[in-house]
Amino acid sequence: MKRLYYLDNLKVCLTVLVIMHHAGQAYGDGGGWAYTPSNPAEVLPWIWHFFSTNAAFFMGLYFFISGYFVPRSFDKQGTKRFIGKKLLRLGIPLLFMGSIYSALTGKMEIGHMWFVESLLVFCLVYALIRQWVPPIVKERGYKPTIIGLFAVALVMGIGSYFIRQVSPQDHWIWPFGIIPLPIEPAHYLQYVMMFVMGILAYRFQWLEKMGNGVGLAILLIGIALAIGNYLRDDGAWNAFVWRWFGIYESLMCVFISFGLIWLFREFVHVTSRFWQWCAAQSYGAYVFHLLLMLVLQNMVDGIWMGAFGKFLFIGIVTTIFSFLLTWIVRMIPGVKRVL
Repeated sequence: MKRLYYLDNLKVCLTVLVIMHHAGQAYGDGGGWAYTPSNPAEVLPWIWHFFSTNAAFFMGLYFFISGYFVPRSFDKQGTKRFIGKKLLRLGIPLLFMGSIYSALTGKMEIGHMWFVESLLVFCLVYALIRQWVPPIVKERGYKPTIIGLFAVALVMGIGSYFIRQVSPQDHWIWPFGIIPLPIEPAHYLQYVMMFVMGILAYRFQWLEKMGNGVGLAILLIGIALAIGNYLRDDGAWNAFVWRWFGIYESLMCVFISFGLIWLFREFVHVTSRFWQWCAAQSYGAYVFHLLLMLVLQNMVDGIWMGAFGKFLFIGIVTTIFSFLLTWIVRMIPGVKRVL
């Protein structure tokens, strides 16, 4: 199977988006954050639109891309080697960063590594299922359709709607109060479904078979939904979207994700030394960025740049240093097997 450079490039852009998302959380209502600006004027009232739109799709798309490569890895490596490599590549960074966060906070904490832990669990569950369930034979490919994606988004949305009646967005739990797997129930159905869809997309060749007309339509629908989310303010439209946000967000997730995949497949299926370098560091940049960001935010706390200037400065500088730090760390013998 030839390397899918467009998925490498998409993961790089998603990593940058995650870093920028976290960079804004100190300057808006983006959930609990370990740093609070000392200057109360450093506030971006509009940035909740940015948070809301990002949260609708970017982690779900991460899980989709990760799920896409799981069947190929399992088929090639077998159960023992597959599990061993996942424990090495996902487990070691999880334990390392979790130990640092726990030491700093004085309690068991894994921070943004919840994604890595959930991905590890998903991969282990996949390996377990494959002990009894044979792989799907790719006798023929299936083309994604707008109706099909709408149906999937509707199932995801209805499920999310009912989950949010008992566990609203940004409510995190530890299952049974003791299992160290922090999850946000409001989004977890999305993550599970996107991971499974990634697996099916590989087996049924959805990404290769998606036509340009359908891909463009999907992208335009995703953009329209995102614009609709940004246009929310007070009023009837905001009340309607908020009332049915579990469904609206699921539509954004599916259509923005598949639209971006088509866009990158057609226009960013390129490679160069720069893109290859960024792709090699993107996972490590995700792992390291949060600590670097908190250090940087505290260092420049007393410097006035304006709220928007501070947001851009923190996001851009953290992105650069996260990728550079990963590049340096990966020079250590053996680290490339993990990062």
